Amino acid sequence: MIEISHVCKSFPDQKQQDLHVLRDISLTVEQGDIYGIIGLSGAGKSTLLRLIGLLDTPTSGTITVNGKNLASLNAREKIDYYRTIGTVFQGYNLLMQRTVADNVAFPLKLSKWEKSKIDSRVKELLELVSLSDKASAYPAQLSGGQKQRVAIARALATHPQLLLCDEPTSALDSLTTQSILDLLSDINRRLGVTIVIITHEIGVVRKICNKVAVLEGGHLVDNGLVSDIIAHQNHEITRKFFGKEEV
Repeated sequence: MIEISHVCKSFPDQKQQDLHVLRDISLTVEQGDIYGIIGLSGAGKSTLLRLIGLLDTPTSGTITVNGKNLASLNAREKIDYYRTIGTVFQGYNLLMQRTVADNVAFPLKLSKWEKSKIDSRVKELLELVSLSDKASAYPAQLSGGQKQRVAIARALATHPQLLLCDEPTSALDSLTTQSILDLLSDINRRLGVTIVIITHEIGVVRKICNKVAVLEGGHLVDNGLVSDIIAHQNHEITRKFFGKEEV
């Protein structure tokens, strides 16, 4: 589904010299994967997710999604692409002055769905994330886990093929984290949505990911099946992550 080939990304620093954030990244995400991207702070995880989400472009290399090179898309095709992906953020990014139902409905209104179809879709999504009783509540009245469930429902509103998750559990306690990961796993299984999830928490990878890429200093140091990475642990940073006992 996603083919990342020799991708590099650099930004000019204060001295107008290139700061290399990603260096020669190549990996493949297949349809139906829950693909984890793990690394310490500054490893390049968020930058890579932004490139997949077409919020930025590579300095060199290519990212191909469903056979289309993202760099070649015109303005109309970019809009169509954005509709095929959903994004879940660490900080929820909910509209605080709108109800739960209105937050979930927001992307549907932007896509100019009919009101009756919006109402039906919102009801369906709130049932999916177990928040049917919170439709009229406001974000300030919700727990962190409930806010993230609303964010997940909103991300799924337009039937995306791909769900991008940016540290979706790092602000949550361990029990709430488990429930959110169970929900994402259920969405992947029931809806067939491919999920790319960036994290610095090894428990997230162990819990739901079938594949993982390990980044360090902008380099891809390991990637493949989670079971293979755990078994071999070929690199020091991989051993630091997977050699630890799961908390």
